[in-house]
Amino acid sequence: MSSSTPTRQSQARTVFRVVSGNFLEMYDFMVYGFYATAIAHTFFPAGSEFASLMLSLVTFGAGFLMRPLGAIVLGAFIDRHGRRVGLLVTLGLMAAGTLLIACVPGYASIGIAAPLLVLVGRLLQGFSAGVELGGVSVYLAEIATKGNKGFYVSWQSASQQVAVIFAALLGVLLHSLLPKEVMIEWGWRVPFLVGCLIVPFLFIIRRSLQETEAFKQRKQHPTLGQIFASIRQNWGLVLNGAFLVMMTTVSFYMITAYTPTFGKEVLKLGEVDNLIVTVCVGISNFFWLPVMGMFSDRVGRKPLLIAFTVLMLVTAYPTMLWLTSDPSFGRLLLVELWLSFIYASYNGAMVVALTEVMPPAVRTTGFSLAYSLATAIFGGFTPAISTYLIHATGNKAMPGVWLSVAAVCALFATLRLMRAGRSHVHGEANATV
Repeated sequence: MSSSTPTRQSQARTVFRVVSGNFLEMYDFMVYGFYATAIAHTFFPAGSEFASLMLSLVTFGAGFLMRPLGAIVLGAFIDRHGRRVGLLVTLGLMAAGTLLIACVPGYASIGIAAPLLVLVGRLLQGFSAGVELGGVSVYLAEIATKGNKGFYVSWQSASQQVAVIFAALLGVLLHSLLPKEVMIEWGWRVPFLVGCLIVPFLFIIRRSLQETEAFKQRKQHPTLGQIFASIRQNWGLVLNGAFLVMMTTVSFYMITAYTPTFGKEVLKLGEVDNLIVTVCVGISNFFWLPVMGMFSDRVGRKPLLIAFTVLMLVTAYPTMLWLTSDPSFGRLLLVELWLSFIYASYNGAMVVALTEVMPPAVRTTGFSLAYSLATAIFGGFTPAISTYLIHATGNKAMPGVWLSVAAVCALFATLRLMRAGRSHVHGEANATV
């Protein structure tokens, strides 16, 4: 056995421990998206099914509004006190929000308090998620071996795909075991409770994490005031970063959390079929993310960022139009897998590029704030925006237009970062942070 083998094994175990909590974050978000219709029935009774579903989806999106606040407060905490302790704090907050949603009685039992408590649970989840992704990405970037930063950081997003697959498979199992009426009444709570049962194991896994050498070797760690001052000085960079993230977050929630609702309410396909498609999307994402992350280490971030924003721009609406003209399981699968390829290829380069353009002293805060702004303003409300656009125009392919808008914003941000001399987007070899 070569001397390098234990090192590789040790690194692999470390990556697993880091991304384990990221799994819970995305699992919780996916479960809410998958069962938005049942949650609407339980907590948001209204005069019409559209109004009830919109209230449920807006509450889903409301959690994302807390992400920028979580990015600033928890991001500053992590940049000041360390990556390891921050990842434990975020895991605890996410678990609390999940438990609350799982256990709140319905509107019929406690009235208006029910949707308000669900909203509190979503806000807690959003506050935690505001820095979870950034903390994980920065940790992976700082432990990556030379020339492999894109590959390492890609496992942050890849771990989310495991959550998508697991949540969707659990949904297939529940729908096969429980009648539709039972799923609407209480069966939707089961996945949330499963998430709560996973939490103790994740705490055990994360407690064994070591602090990164990059953080320990810094002689000084910035105060909260210094962190906030640096963010103000780099505000333009944060905004460009948010637009860079926009395509990732819009496309991800479109092809995962929104798929079961879109398939059922718009395409009128079976619930199990929609969940099977979502499983396939998760598998596709899981494959392409590390492959394209590794590819970005070889050719640089810039070619991938440009190529796949353009590809999304020119193909999103035509493929959605083709799907909605004659909806079927096969067409939905093909379109979702195509969008999955574009999303994962872009994201494989984007996440690591975002860690590279942020100043080291405020890397977690800057990354998390940029990512959270994009998710709060655009990505988290993608299911609600898509539902509204279809309702307002009568055009079932409108989600493709929303994807194209996200692609234009991401392309603009990429060109802005390059024009501003941020050589980091060309690849790790040129990085200066």
